[in-house]
Amino acid sequence: MDNAVGLAGRLMTAARVAQASEADHDGHAYWALVRETAAEGNGEAALRCGSGWLRSADVLERTVGCDLVGSAAATHESLRSEAATALMALAEVETETCVLSSLVCGLGRTQDRRAVPVLVRLSGHEDVDLRRHVASELTFVNSGLPDGPDVRALIRLTRDQDADVRNWAAFTLGFQLEQDTTAIRDALWTCTTDEDGEVREEGARGLARRHDPRAVPLIARLLESDSWSHSFTLDAAEILGLPELLPALAACEPDAPETDRAVAACDPVRRARMEDDAWTVVTELERLRPDIGAALSSPRYESVHGMRLTLPVTDRETADTGYDVIALLTRAGGDPVRAAGLVVADLTGSAGERTSD
Repeated sequence: MDNAVGLAGRLMTAARVAQASEADHDGHAYWALVRETAAEGNGEAALRCGSGWLRSADVLERTVGCDLVGSAAATHESLRSEAATALMALAEVETETCVLSSLVCGLGRTQDRRAVPVLVRLSGHEDVDLRRHVASELTFVNSGLPDGPDVRALIRLTRDQDADVRNWAAFTLGFQLEQDTTAIRDALWTCTTDEDGEVREEGARGLARRHDPRAVPLIARLLESDSWSHSFTLDAAEILGLPELLPALAACEPDAPETDRAVAACDPVRRARMEDDAWTVVTELERLRPDIGAALSSPRYESVHGMRLTLPVTDRETADTGYDVIALLTRAGGDPVRAAGLVVADLTGSAGERTSD
């Protein structure tokens, strides 16, 4: 407790230094101290201190309070509900934009769905940076509903006057969320005609994740153009995995790993080989360790490279540990039998770093 109190005092000093300085290192030092304070002990002292600052008359103290409460929630899952409650209470009365920005980011770290109405309300704020924060934090705090208020807010933000806000909204709506409705697809389709290149690519990638046929010619044109400069389009091509994209992929940098992954997903021969190798890994694991219950999973919105090898952690735990199949095969030099052996070695603690999440 004494150490946490001491860290909190240093934190406020660092905040005042960072506020008065334009140097990046001062901001980095402040955030390093936020994380250190939040990680102290079980986080209770940091949460108490931060919650106290939320009631301060000083704008900076309320801002730091939001940062600390949010960081405590991110570090200690058991504190998330209490942290969200404290931040939502402040949201009812707070008017300072800088505090609201920290509050929105703090709510994102709580991952508490009760905060959705707060973020939706602030999505209409006049401050562009605050709207951008809302668009990004709805990645972590969302209703999960196909036509939830958060989805409607994101659709509206894809038409925002600011390009950065539109970009974040398109990214969250198209790539981070998994809802799939006509309204979402229509919003993403509109994004593909945006004046901003990144927004266009996010719109196309979002449509590709939903395997919308309109995405295919869009992705081909983006791959063949000289204007694209991001990996989003290659991600989209990989997700679609269609042979008709191979001519367009030929225009991309051939030696880039992202290009090769997209080509491998779109080439029927290479894709079939990958799928066969993945199943060989599973059958070999069944032979070596039938007790672990290895299985393959492929999320709806991912490509063949998204196949996951899942394994129960222990007999008493329900959580799964997993491997990206392609990364595992790469680690094994392309040999599926050796890949299975590496998994068994990992489970016994005799191999190197695991490729699990």
